Amino acid sequence: MLVKEKLSNWLMNEQENAIHFLQKTVQEASTTGNETGVQKLIATKLEEMGLEVDMWYPDGEELAKHPNFCASRTDFSTSPNVVGIWRGKGKGRSLVLNGHVDVVPEGDLNQWNDHPYSGKIMNGKLYGRGSTDMKGGNLSLLLAIQALKETGVQLQGDLFFHSVIEEESGGAGTLAAVLRGYKADAAIIPEPTNMKIFPAQQGSMWFRLTIKGKAAHGGTRYEGVSAIEKAVVVLDAIKQLETIRNDRVTDPLYKDIPIPVPINVGKISGGNWPSSVPDTVEIEGRIGVAPNETLEEVKKELQSYLSKISDPWLEEHKISVEWFGAQWLPGLIETQHPLMNKLSKNFKDVVGEQPIIEASPWGTDGGLLSHVGDTPAIVFGPGVTSVAHYPNEYIEISKIMEAAEIIALTIYDWCGGENG
Repeated sequence: MLVKEKLSNWLMNEQENAIHFLQKTVQEASTTGNETGVQKLIATKLEEMGLEVDMWYPDGEELAKHPNFCASRTDFSTSPNVVGIWRGKGKGRSLVLNGHVDVVPEGDLNQWNDHPYSGKIMNGKLYGRGSTDMKGGNLSLLLAIQALKETGVQLQGDLFFHSVIEEESGGAGTLAAVLRGYKADAAIIPEPTNMKIFPAQQGSMWFRLTIKGKAAHGGTRYEGVSAIEKAVVVLDAIKQLETIRNDRVTDPLYKDIPIPVPINVGKISGGNWPSSVPDTVEIEGRIGVAPNETLEEVKKELQSYLSKISDPWLEEHKISVEWFGAQWLPGLIETQHPLMNKLSKNFKDVVGEQPIIEASPWGTDGGLLSHVGDTPAIVFGPGVTSVAHYPNEYIEISKIMEAAEIIALTIYDWCGGENG
C-alpha cells in the first residue's frame, strides 16, 4: 500500500480519538501563566507516541538578557515549554514543527454562545478559546507524527515538535526552545491561515508617542496650546507614513492584502479637565515590519518622519517616541525553497487543487526561528483567521485532518521517510 493511502486510512480511523484529545486541550484555559495543565497533556501524548520529551520551565531572567526577548513577565514558574524529539538515522534533513499553547483572554462572556472553554462540537466544528489559535493546528502536527509512527515509517532526519508558551506576548517560549538547541533545517508553524501557505510573515512593534502642549484655562484657550490638536497633526502624519511605506511594497505575496504593513493607533489618552487646555497626549500603537526590513530600520523611519513634521510648535517641542511591550520579528522563506515545493505538492495531492500562497498579515514565531534559530519557517494551518481572538472561536474538524495528512506527507518527504 502506498504511504499516502496508509496515512489517509490511519487518520480516518483515528479522528474520533484525536478530536477527544483536542477537546481536552481546549478545556484547559491556558492563558498566560496557566499553561502547565495543557503542557502536561502534550508531554504525556508525546511520551505515548514514543518520542523523547524535554519539559522545562524557562529561566526568564536569563532569557531577558537576549536582545530579542519580549514578554509580559520573566517568571515562567507556571509555564513550561515542551519539546518532543524523534531522532532520525542521521542522513536526512531536520524539521521543526512549532506551535504555541498560550491563548488570549476570553473577553466578554456575554458574547459567547457557550462557555469559552467548552470544547463543544457542532456541525463539524469544535468551539472554544484556542481551538483555532492554535490548538487545532497543534493537533494536526501531533496527528502527522503519530500517523507516521504508527504506520511504521522511519525517518532519516531529526524531527522536533515545539509546544511553546508566550507566543501571544512576543515569543519567549520559542526563543527559549531555540536557545536550548532545538533548531533544524526548516520549520512549519500551523497558525490559523485558512489552509493558505505563508512563506512571508509580517513583524511588528508597539510604540508610544508623547505630545506636549501648553496648559491654559478653557475660557482663554488661545493662551495655551492644545496637545489634542497637535495629536491630530501627528495622526495625519502617521497616516501619510503608512501610505509611503505600503506604496513601496511590491512583493506579489501581498497583492491581495489591502495594507501589507499597517500602522495601527490603538490607544489615545490626554487631558484631565473639560475646562482646561490639555498639555499632554499619549498615543500608543503598532507598526508593521515587512519581511525585508529590520526592527531598527523601522524604528528609525518612524522617528525620523515624526521629527520632520512641518508644525512650528512640534518643531520646537519634539515628540517623544518610546518602544515598549510586544514585538515580533518578520520572517521570510524563499517561495522556491525545497520545503515550500514539497508542502505545495502534498497540498495539491491531498486537496486536489493548488494552494493559495501569500504573506501573513500578522506576526508569528517564524521570525524568531528564522533570525535567531537559523531555521526558515513556513506558516500553514487549518485554523480560521477571522475567528482568532474572537468570541465563539472555532475550528473545522475536517480541515484539521486534511492539514495533518499534508504535513505528514511533507515530513516524510523532507526528513527522508522509509517504510518499516
